[in-house]
Amino acid sequence: MENKSAWEKYKKGDLKELERVCEGYKAFLDNGKTERECVKQTIAMAEKAGYRELDEALKAGAPKEGDKYYSVCMGKTLALFRIGSRDLEDGMNILGAHIDSPRLDVKQNPLYESDGLAYLDTHYYGGIKKYQWVTQPMSIHGTVALKDGSCVDVNVGEDPEDPVFVFTDLLIHLSQDRQQKKASEVITGEGLDLLIGNRPLEKSKLAKDEKEAVKANALSLLKAKYGFEEADLLSAELEIVPAGHARDCGFDRSMILAYGQDDRVCAYTSVLAMLEEEAKIGKTACCLIVDKEEIGSVGATGMTSMFFENTVAKLMRALGKDSYSATRICLANSSMLSSDVSAGYDPLYGEAYEKRSAAFLSCGLAFNKFTGARGKSGSNDANAEYVARVRRIMDDADVSYQFCELGKVDIGGGGTIAYIMATYCMEVIDSGVAVLSMHAPYEVTSKADVYEAYRGYRAFLLGA
Repeated sequence: MENKSAWEKYKKGDLKELERVCEGYKAFLDNGKTERECVKQTIAMAEKAGYRELDEALKAGAPKEGDKYYSVCMGKTLALFRIGSRDLEDGMNILGAHIDSPRLDVKQNPLYESDGLAYLDTHYYGGIKKYQWVTQPMSIHGTVALKDGSCVDVNVGEDPEDPVFVFTDLLIHLSQDRQQKKASEVITGEGLDLLIGNRPLEKSKLAKDEKEAVKANALSLLKAKYGFEEADLLSAELEIVPAGHARDCGFDRSMILAYGQDDRVCAYTSVLAMLEEEAKIGKTACCLIVDKEEIGSVGATGMTSMFFENTVAKLMRALGKDSYSATRICLANSSMLSSDVSAGYDPLYGEAYEKRSAAFLSCGLAFNKFTGARGKSGSNDANAEYVARVRRIMDDADVSYQFCELGKVDIGGGGTIAYIMATYCMEVIDSGVAVLSMHAPYEVTSKADVYEAYRGYRAFLLGA
């Protein structure tokens, strides 16, 4: 089946709305380069739209139709709810995306000096091609937790007046042997240490036994700006990410080039759909943005944790249904779009794709009936009846969409949070935006696909 470009159907009013959505999305990317930053932004957006923190709101009484809540897990995962007219045991319509992206994490004992240069030692997070991350301007984002219980937020490299940082590479003149290596071996994980300084601390300020003056100067600057010591890095979460803003891409400004679009493009469009859809709903609407998907959805803030189930149980208890079975019935009767990106067809690397089953930029919301690798290993595989229902919802709302797979069968594959949510026996299908250069420091999306994702998610919340 031939997919049509969504650009062909837009009128002037559509293009204006498309740009509104995409400009908001770019601002979200610029201000949300970590999970914590994404959650903070989403809370601010939600509160502006009338959402209240769940525990505080429930003190005032039981949930009723139209009530809006949010609940946060450790500052890195968030759930939004808008209560519908039907019983919660009838299930919810759920949008779920992740807000973690591939990056470099600073180790717990990271700071060292070598031959007059100061570095931060890092450990890469998620699946990356390590050679893509060298010689790019980098910024440092994160939180340092102090022993007195306070936290210090760090953000260096984004303001035009800020310095930036870099992972260095060997000059081409001396790389003859290195260039014979496999791409996966050219840059090693232990070789990705971030260059942060070269100037030594003034001798008058050095301790008598201090032999690493450049490292000492870096620590002095950190102490002056943020107030923490080297030992406080033991309880820090600092992420190294590409510096700079999301930019329009192409002479026609039809695309967006930015870091972290996997999967913040689906997170933002899901959140925006949730917050802006005010029509009366039957089933309760829910939007999840979660952490740790890139490393298997593990830990207390990943989708395999009990946070979501516990939050639903809390709602059930507030409604007078404090039982294990009521929560399980609600989840089993729910329907979900697992909102995650798909591999956009790139004609420069066409050999990796089966073209009839590829996602194309500007052809709309990309659905994957199944994910996984090779023989669908680790996959959620949506039921045909549910696929038909989703098709009807999209067609009724005139949403552009396409069905696809992640590359050729035997080449590779990938997974999402869909298979985890399917364990509740709810209906789940993967849906998202086609991306070029996925997991690279800078990824490419089509503005048309961003807009169609937003429209599709709104339609789902109303029609599922």
